[in-house]
Amino acid sequence: MQSKGTTGSAISGVIAIFLVLVCLFYLSFTWVTNRYEKKGQEYALAIANGDANSEAYTKAYKNYIDSIGKEKVYPVFGYTFNQVQKMGVGLGLDLKGGMNVILQVSVPDILRSIANADDNKTFNRVLAATDSVVKRTKTSDYVAAFFKQYKEMEPGADMAVVFKNVAKRGESADQVEATVKQEVKDRVNSSTNVLRNRIDQFGVVAPNIQELEKDGQILLELPGVKEHDRVRDLLKASANLEFYEVYNLEDIQSQLMALENALRADSTGVAKTFFGYFDGQGYAGTPYIGMATQAHREVIDSILATATAARILPSNLKLRWEVKPQEVTYTDTVTNTTRKADIYQLIALKSNNGKPALGGDVVTNATSDFDNMQGNYVSMEMNSEGAKQWARVTQNNLGKPVAIVLDEAVYSAPRINSVIEGGRSQITGNFSVDDAKDLANVLKSGKMAAKVDIVSDTVIGPSLGKQAIHDGFLSFAIALVLLMVFMMAFYGVIPGLIANIGLICNLFFTFGILASFQAVLTLSGIAGIVLALGMAVDANVLIFERAKEELRAGKNIHQAIADGYANAFSAIFDSNLTSIITAVILLLYGTGPIKGFATTLIIGIVCSFFTAVFLTRLVFVAFGKTKPFLNLTFTTPLSRGKLENVNFNFLGGRKVSFMVALAFIVIVVISLFARGLNQGIDFSGGRNYIVQFDHPVKTTDLQQKLAPMFPDASLSVITIDNDTKVRISTNYKINEETDGVDKEITDILYKGLQSELGGMTLEDFSTTNENIGIQQSQKVGPTIAADMKKNAYIAVVLSLIAMFLYILLRFHNVAFSVGALAAVAFTAFTVIGFYTLFWGVLPFSMEIDQSFIAAILTVIGYQINDTVVVFDRVRENVGLYPKQDFFTTINKSLNSTLGRTIMTSASTVLVLLCIFILGGEAIRSFTFAMLFGVITGTLSTIYIAAPVAYLTDKRRAAKK
Repeated sequence: MQSKGTTGSAISGVIAIFLVLVCLFYLSFTWVTNRYEKKGQEYALAIANGDANSEAYTKAYKNYIDSIGKEKVYPVFGYTFNQVQKMGVGLGLDLKGGMNVILQVSVPDILRSIANADDNKTFNRVLAATDSVVKRTKTSDYVAAFFKQYKEMEPGADMAVVFKNVAKRGESADQVEATVKQEVKDRVNSSTNVLRNRIDQFGVVAPNIQELEKDGQILLELPGVKEHDRVRDLLKASANLEFYEVYNLEDIQSQLMALENALRADSTGVAKTFFGYFDGQGYAGTPYIGMATQAHREVIDSILATATAARILPSNLKLRWEVKPQEVTYTDTVTNTTRKADIYQLIALKSNNGKPALGGDVVTNATSDFDNMQGNYVSMEMNSEGAKQWARVTQNNLGKPVAIVLDEAVYSAPRINSVIEGGRSQITGNFSVDDAKDLANVLKSGKMAAKVDIVSDTVIGPSLGKQAIHDGFLSFAIALVLLMVFMMAFYGVIPGLIANIGLICNLFFTFGILASFQAVLTLSGIAGIVLALGMAVDANVLIFERAKEELRAGKNIHQAIADGYANAFSAIFDSNLTSIITAVILLLYGTGPIKGFATTLIIGIVCSFFTAVFLTRLVFVAFGKTKPFLNLTFTTPLSRGKLENVNFNFLGGRKVSFMVALAFIVIVVISLFARGLNQGIDFSGGRNYIVQFDHPVKTTDLQQKLAPMFPDASLSVITIDNDTKVRISTNYKINEETDGVDKEITDILYKGLQSELGGMTLEDFSTTNENIGIQQSQKVGPTIAADMKKNAYIAVVLSLIAMFLYILLRFHNVAFSVGALAAVAFTAFTVIGFYTLFWGVLPFSMEIDQSFIAAILTVIGYQINDTVVVFDRVRENVGLYPKQDFFTTINKSLNSTLGRTIMTSASTVLVLLCIFILGGEAIRSFTFAMLFGVITGTLSTIYIAAPVAYLTDKRRAAKK
């Protein structure tokens, strides 16, 4: 036994050393990033004369960061700043900020697609008129404006015929309009899902995606994003993949020369040359027409768009640029210095009546890969029909190039050397690792419903505010210190120190692994870490309580510690694994904060299991023969004799507990119908107002001033760009469509912010002043769209089923599964019930938003952990005393684990209470939900889970 323990400890030590080195490596990137970002801040402050809120500061900081982007700032490993910046632990939008992007899905493109009207001149003329009207009137309903214009310009048109693909013959214009509106909405929703898939695969944790009220507009908030240009390209890509045959240069040389001559003879003087703008000529026998810099290619594009070019060049010729430029070196004749420039190749594509040889909708999967010959490339798989067409295309072009075009840009034009069958092929093009990953991501996530443009792109500040973040982390640190003192006060200095070392290692490993995944830490992620810490403490408490029992049974300290670890293992393993199963399902089906919560919870649980079960034991083995360790009792004067040999009749009071629970359920149900829940903007939708001040403001102060002025509504204030600009969001009267609501909210904002406006008039605040006051307003739809709700329901149901089956598999008794689910359901319902009863009564926000979801998930995880530990003792006692009746066994188990139950709950409550009191207003509601849930969950284990399991087993036995 000792040999096995020594071997296990040696293995644990090796793993621990390896983990420490790996975590140090990845956390070092965060340290290096922070060091250089601090240098950037100091540099920007010097340029801006100490004004961190000025435009000069923002510009100087950006210039500094851009200037060191490709510098090797980590000399030991040769990493550049851009690489280092990506590899550290990022903070989410609520903690650090990120990108705020508004995208416009082209509704005209969607309408053309619905009507199949690409070449319909009347249709396009109406679209042009609609564009003009929408731009002038600022209307948000593009489809209604289009139908109105069509009626005015073509009075006799039958709209059911115009939109025959979606409308039924004989339908009125109003009916067709309603159908088309729904079709547009569905396609925008499809684009939203495509964007969500791309963002998830890109690695952004907890993105916020909203469909705005205006047709085709989508709002994205992307936390922790640092590669802004890369993200913009990813969002704009429509994923329109096409395969084109090509012309060789000599095939169209005469037409190109004709265009050149026509331009020289053009008397308007718009352009006198075509080839003169190329910075390099093409090659005979290839589809390359020539090369040009970015500035020159824009001129060339404008020439190709003229009527002259359309008249002279072949109708089936498409001239498109390669997506990746080539870097060339040249001598600047003015300064006589060597410079570098990017030039792009122009390629001649051959279309078939405007169509490609093969469309990209046949691609079913795409992955990025690397080999020594081609470098980074993308592998594609096609469906069966696509494979046949691709074989035909390659057969017809043996010895010739075929161009692979994505969103009108040529990615590569490989020469076909043999017929490609089976539908597998590759895209090459001098890609970096990121280029190949992003291209595979875009192809795999699917094609956008229409072209997407970026309407606005803003760097967003942390939604919690600097003070709130400082308060949150300070409260967490204080709570951790108190928790450590708490463990030493109840179990002694040495056991307490060992448990605390485990906690510190747990945090270190968790953050190190998060860094290795390049994850973004959010508020919901912190909730996952809090729960994992609670479970780590619970594991130590279980081990120490079992060791105390073994000491009371007369065993020596070495055997007591060994048996304590052995006997506690199954309870720790089961409780951790049930939580991991739930977290994995949430990770697969959850979105936004749910995914962030699940990620950190899984990492935290694995780390807590290793540190509590193996790492702390390593310390006991290493120092077990020293005198201080030989005298361990796992008690102190504060805890000695407490909760030992207790004998409460918990099951005897089950009728009272059921009546209390039933009464509370009835009250909550009545309150849900009468009062409902205070839904946050995430669920209800709301209005956003961008407000610019002429001086720095604190979001927490603004929140306190404005919140009382919006009764029965949620309100949030976050910084945008810098401390002088904020976004105010509220769902006040969100279901009222009258224009008066917007004016009412503007008036309220003006009154609430007057102390910060310096005497500005209401008119200046709302419309006149372009520099100060309301800069922008918009109405947004709910974040939690129907598909996201559906995924949330699926995740919860699958989690419950998985927990039910696992407990049934491990305990071989359906009574345990039923009891655990009953307790979980009651705990979650109780927290929701408390929020419906007391929102608007207690002096802090109690709204149902995405953070509340994360809190509920934390409570459920804690609840199942607590219940499984008790049931594990019941299973053990059933094996020890097989003839004992189940009533006595459950009561005995509840009493024997009571010390552990109270200790674990008390330690978790201690942490949450510190965060609740000291963490600031921004996270008070979130912390309260967890605090209340932990207390309720502990009581539910004793008074719901155990009695329900007893009654279920009793009925099962009666049936037998």
